[in-house]
Amino acid sequence: MIVRSRSEVACVDWGNGLSYRFLLRPDNMGFSVAHTTVRAGTKSRLQYRQHLEACYCIAGSGEVQTPDGAVHRLEPGVLYALDQNDAHFLIAGPDQDLELVSIFSPALRGDERHNLDVDGFSHYESAP
Repeated sequence: MIVRSRSEVACVDWGNGLSYRFLLRPDNMGFSVAHTTVRAGTKSRLQYRQHLEACYCIAGSGEVQTPDGAVHRLEPGVLYALDQNDAHFLIAGPDQDLELVSIFSPALRGDERHNLDVDGFSHYESAP
């Protein structure tokens, strides 16, 4: 059995927020679980080319938007799943951080972070 508190896990600054990584590849679960905080007022161009991701909103509000302009409102109790390595914009509301429980498959190593300065949609890179 694995039991961890947020104070015990690695915290990675992924670019526009923080990712508290509860389960990682070395845990041999086949997926990762993270508590993701998206800083209020930020807009991130994201795409996971090697991972599928599902996010469940637990606090704050915002939007997930497709490149063709479809907008889906995020608020506590809403889940979105990137089941086709979907490029997307993750937008946090202006007044409060957006908080998500993020599930990744396959599991993350743990050191991945986004390069939000690249042209096109950011993807995970290894930490230096």
